[in-house]
Amino acid sequence: MSERNMHTTEPPTRGHAHGTNGVADAAAPGHADTAASTAKPDGGPRWRIALGWFVGLFGGLTVFSGGAVLFVGGPVSALAGSFVPFVVWANFLAGFAYIAAAVGLVRWRPWALPVSMAIAGLTVLVFAAFGIHVLSGGDFEIRTVGALALRCAVWMGIALALYKKGFAK
Repeated sequence: MSERNMHTTEPPTRGHAHGTNGVADAAAPGHADTAASTAKPDGGPRWRIALGWFVGLFGGLTVFSGGAVLFVGGPVSALAGSFVPFVVWANFLAGFAYIAAAVGLVRWRPWALPVSMAIAGLTVLVFAAFGIHVLSGGDFEIRTVGALALRCAVWMGIALALYKKGFAK
């Protein structure tokens, strides 16, 4: 800053990029270096990025593993044990929704809430149908119980967190 600019007595003009202390004005349109844009891109909480990447990766792995069991068969299906086909199909298809929800979380879009609520609700329905299957004497792997319980808890938690952050307005 030049000596002349440091000691000027002119009041700052509104609408310019710099306020009274020479720092970029947060309200200045068109400036990417404002305090609001560097603190939290897209305006959401910082945890949304880690959570979004986690569920996106989990969605990708879900699509891959479900697709392998459903479409490759043979030794892959044998490794899955006594899997329940409708649960594998539901998880396979849900994996794509997980990826969509991950994009909504990272980009902090309002549609992330209804997608997360739909995933949570459908997972609960699949869990209930799985329970009926088990009570009817159907074969299953015990790990499926834990996996479905975990998926229900995670997606209900994500939907609740988004709801509390104001997406329900």
